[in-house]
Amino acid sequence: MVLSNKRPDDMARITTKELAQKFIDEQVKEIQAQVGDRKVLLALSGGVDSSVVAALLIKAIGKNLYCVHVNHGLLRKGEPEQVVKVFRDEMNANLIYVDAVDRFLDKLAGVEEPEKKRKIIGAEFIRVFEEQARKLEGIDFLAQGTIYPDILESGPVKAHHNVGGLPDDLQFELVEPIRLLYKDEVRMVGVELGLPAGMVYRQPFPGPGLGVRCLGAITRDRLEALRESDAILREEFDKNGLANKVWQYFTIVPDFKTVGVKNDLRSYEWPVIIRAVNTIDAMTATIEEIPYDILHHITDRITHEVKGVNRVLYDLTPKPTGTIEWE
Repeated sequence: MVLSNKRPDDMARITTKELAQKFIDEQVKEIQAQVGDRKVLLALSGGVDSSVVAALLIKAIGKNLYCVHVNHGLLRKGEPEQVVKVFRDEMNANLIYVDAVDRFLDKLAGVEEPEKKRKIIGAEFIRVFEEQARKLEGIDFLAQGTIYPDILESGPVKAHHNVGGLPDDLQFELVEPIRLLYKDEVRMVGVELGLPAGMVYRQPFPGPGLGVRCLGAITRDRLEALRESDAILREEFDKNGLANKVWQYFTIVPDFKTVGVKNDLRSYEWPVIIRAVNTIDAMTATIEEIPYDILHHITDRITHEVKGVNRVLYDLTPKPTGTIEWE
């Protein structure tokens, strides 16, 4: 089945519950027509795009969908657990959970250069996915979370989601049910499908995950400090009404230590950097002004609750001159 790269001129923007349900009904029929009783494989990250695709396919073909969730140790706190809870426990999906934390972190040990880290993470993901695909029999299709802006920006294949680099004998026919939707429409469909808000409205997250926010060579203790500080920041933004005001917010832990005082003793620990930006197209970005009382509270929590941290900094650099991510 060949899918057009062009969004039909008469395709209504999904702006209501009724339109979202209409889209779901249409896609279920199209998926069933394309796939029939054959099997589909999906790399399920837990982000909104792959999660909506998974939910659509479960509705359309049930147990003929096989989801592979690879935990590479670079996800945010609670994300792997949420994927298992939603898709395996609640939606009864065929979910293959792969604990590859040690495998990835061992490969990344001592690697400082950001682009090299990205390549290692991407290549290792392909290897893990290939291994799981070879264990399954009779897979004819690969599902992807391609959305319409990806087609406009990158052509017919979405490099971020497409498991490119698989051997020739594993080149499956593609299933891309949300390829004509914009991100806001994907979210509306996700809500109508019953996915949890935390998954539907998950922030943009880099492909290498926390690997590019744990600056320099990744260590397990510093990665854990990053994960815990990020969880505190997200919790406080949620509680204080900032989550819907700020486009993207996260923490960064650099590969150096600073002198401090804890419990009347000298400490030599890491700083945590907070980044919070607003943008329309990600080409430029402005800094969100966070009230000082909230910043003080976040700082107090991070420095007292996160092991190995004695300082909190707030990045005030817009794009340009800085980029949104640090690596």
